[in-house]
Amino acid sequence: MKKVFINGAEGKMGKAVARIIETRPELGLCVAVKRENGQAVLGDFDVVIDFSSPQGAQEAFAMARKHRRPFLTGTTNLSEMFLFQMQEEEKIPVFYAPNVSLSVYFFTELVRQAARMYPGYDFKLHEIHHVHKKDAPSGTAKKLADAMNLPYPQVTYERTGEVVGTHTAAFASPFDEITLTHEAKNRDLFADSAVHIALWLMKRESGFYTMSDYAKFKLKEKKK
Repeated sequence: MKKVFINGAEGKMGKAVARIIETRPELGLCVAVKRENGQAVLGDFDVVIDFSSPQGAQEAFAMARKHRRPFLTGTTNLSEMFLFQMQEEEKIPVFYAPNVSLSVYFFTELVRQAARMYPGYDFKLHEIHHVHKKDAPSGTAKKLADAMNLPYPQVTYERTGEVVGTHTAAFASPFDEITLTHEAKNRDLFADSAVHIALWLMKRESGFYTMSDYAKFKLKEKKK
């Protein structure tokens, strides 16, 4: 069994990741370390999965480097300096994505293609998240805005109830309107994906990886 270190273990995503691991023994994983910001780490681990805070992510990254273990983070609002540090990593495999869902990655690529196909249309992007979401627009919305070449201030958003995440991209002309929407039903979408990415990351060489790298692997896997 490979031992998983969950950073931000008491958060909604941390609990979802633990639940996926504990209910899927066929994955060959077990939760060995549960940590919150500022806590020491006792015990061995094989991979770090982080959904915490910008400060917590940096702390967990330092521990991963110290123990030479792969590091995966889906934490958003990370500083440019920390992002650069991860991108330049040479000692361990590092994975970063503001949204770790494979379906959201392909949704973003679909939006990117639509933006290229309809350059004369008016672009709109709207996102809805739960009231506890701290960043607005979200990291996912910013990725979508980049795909649409849409300035962040033009992204509209709502924070309501316990909505996991809904993103809608619209392309309008005087004659028609195209609307593309992705709606996450629950956090297990992201937790399950994070767990499978962690399994994949443990087999990678040192360096920096993104959803693009994982998507290419999955596409090759389907062709076999």
